[in-house]
Amino acid sequence: MATRTVYAAASALAATTFLVVLMKLTPSVPQPQYYHDFADKRELFGIPYAVNVMSNFPFLAIGLMGLILCHYGNYFNISLQGEKWAWTCFYVGVTAVAFGSSYYHLKPDDGRLMWDRLPMTIAFTSVVAIFIIERIDEKKGTLSIIPLVMAGIISVVYWRQAYYFDSLIYTWFFDDLRLYALAQSLPFIAIALIAILFPPMYTHSMYWLWAAGFYQLALVQEATDRVIYMSTLHIVSGHTLKHLSAAMGPVILTLMLTKRSIDVKREKSL
Repeated sequence: MATRTVYAAASALAATTFLVVLMKLTPSVPQPQYYHDFADKRELFGIPYAVNVMSNFPFLAIGLMGLILCHYGNYFNISLQGEKWAWTCFYVGVTAVAFGSSYYHLKPDDGRLMWDRLPMTIAFTSVVAIFIIERIDEKKGTLSIIPLVMAGIISVVYWRQAYYFDSLIYTWFFDDLRLYALAQSLPFIAIALIAILFPPMYTHSMYWLWAAGFYQLALVQEATDRVIYMSTLHIVSGHTLKHLSAAMGPVILTLMLTKRSIDVKREKSL
């Protein structure tokens, strides 16, 4: 346990040092406005960007299902209380993606994009807490849930922050994506390091790789939005497929929670 704590502390120190150096040495990265120019602009039933909006429904379905199964019945194999709260945060983030992303896609701009990104950071950072709880230390992992989620939220707020006072609106634009980019990438690095250094508590760990694979596929589809839209003769865009692929991550993790069990080999080694 002491070795795990040392590894975790060293990793946290390294990440903090990297963050400080990066912010000092690199220029700010503004949000490109072409990001909002999606290929599929079709309107259906009076809904602008309809397919991109409606393709968020899977997040709502799997998010609500996960929330219910986390707290009712014995469908999920969750053995630690800290895990339950971390998975709850994860499914709250997934559910909120449906609302935030739909709101953004109805009228894509920087202001609405913030509400698209906030739920995603909650989900990503919750996964880091889950790995800490399951593989390093339950108490430390549970205590890390709120700081990790707050760090993700701050990364989005740093990019764009608005203050409302009476009828006046004062908007401060930091317009700097560096912290948000780190909030997107560092969880994957942290998860990979934890997975390499510490044995899993449960079986079916391969499901994590499948979930990560679908997320990487979603990033590729997002980058090739217009190419996919043109190659499918305007049937479906890359961004729509991105939503569906990204939603497969929570689907796979939900299946994992129903199938897994305590890893007997790890129990014997502890």
